[in-house]
Amino acid sequence: MISRLRASFSSILSTEQGRTRLATTFYSTLFAEHPEFRSLFPAALDQQKHRLFQALEFVIDNLEDQDRVLGFLAQLGRDHRKYGVEGRHYSASARALLVAVQDSFIRAIWTPSLTTAWSELIELLLHTMADAADNDDLPAAWGATVVGHQRLLDDLAVVRLEADSPIPYAAGQYLSVQIPQRPRLWRYLSAAIPTNPYGQIEFHVRRVSGGWVSPAIVNETQVGDRWLLSSPLGGLEVDRAGGRDVLMIGSGTGIAPLRAQVMDMAMKAENPRVHLFVGGKYPCDLYDIETLWQLSLSNPWLTVVPVSEENENPWWHAVPVPDEPPGLHRRLQGRLGQVVARFGSWADRQIQISGSPAMIKTTVYALQSGGTPPELIRHDPLV
Repeated sequence: MISRLRASFSSILSTEQGRTRLATTFYSTLFAEHPEFRSLFPAALDQQKHRLFQALEFVIDNLEDQDRVLGFLAQLGRDHRKYGVEGRHYSASARALLVAVQDSFIRAIWTPSLTTAWSELIELLLHTMADAADNDDLPAAWGATVVGHQRLLDDLAVVRLEADSPIPYAAGQYLSVQIPQRPRLWRYLSAAIPTNPYGQIEFHVRRVSGGWVSPAIVNETQVGDRWLLSSPLGGLEVDRAGGRDVLMIGSGTGIAPLRAQVMDMAMKAENPRVHLFVGGKYPCDLYDIETLWQLSLSNPWLTVVPVSEENENPWWHAVPVPDEPPGLHRRLQGRLGQVVARFGSWADRQIQISGSPAMIKTTVYALQSGGTPPELIRHDPLV
């Protein structure tokens, strides 16, 4: 069944028309049959369509790892409560999703066995999400107040908040946020510090050209703003029982979930060795390198390796490039994935990658080309 699902989904992936048609058909069918559902979603569905496809792609790619898939779907079901989605809404969505998949596929080779395979998969998806939504006793969302907004680069800001009550997320997870400047538009952001009993949380946000939410966070956020934060998601974590050391690779604000984990590990007595590669186009893109150096100086199990594609900052950011403290790894030059792959296959490590989709894709390719077993590599599907 898995091979049939993957082959059919690959045929949808192979064309832009197929990718666009799947999400468009799903929402148009769902709203035609259940017009009352439309009010649960934002007016612009571009991000919703993109997330739907990402979620399906993650599930299809990881069908052999049932625990990982079920955990991801349960998180997604709890997260969707922020829209007012309940368990009953999922059963009503099953037919729309099957119609969307079939409509996006090459009709001439759609078979009854594919109908069975996709029907069973959709039943698993929606039942798991519905069960998680109906049986979670945590709030659907937490209120939080902005207590700090620091512009580190022209297009990058660090935002610090205090939630009304502690949010039970694990270091390495991400949360969905809604800001007052963009009501009803939710975006996923990774927490850059571990959870604490005071409800404090920190996000690193880079302005995305043409984006709806990130420019408002970077340019318009003010101390005192009230945000909403939804249920934590994600599976980046260090397996302390497995005995393997750790390789972490982060680019830009993708360092946030890795940073949170090493901060959390620094509060423990014993840890596996961690090699943390931090990358960016220019040295200034390594905006938090001095914090990571300080962590490395006080925690001998942590090695921080800075990497930049260019050796000097651009003319519009005329700030001296900091030198690494004595004894720490010097900054390397090159594309992040290729630099990491030069060190070997890392086949003895548990590996985490965090950054833009393009960065993750090229880094995974570089590692696998260098002999890294793909089952050792972890990255989150939605951030």
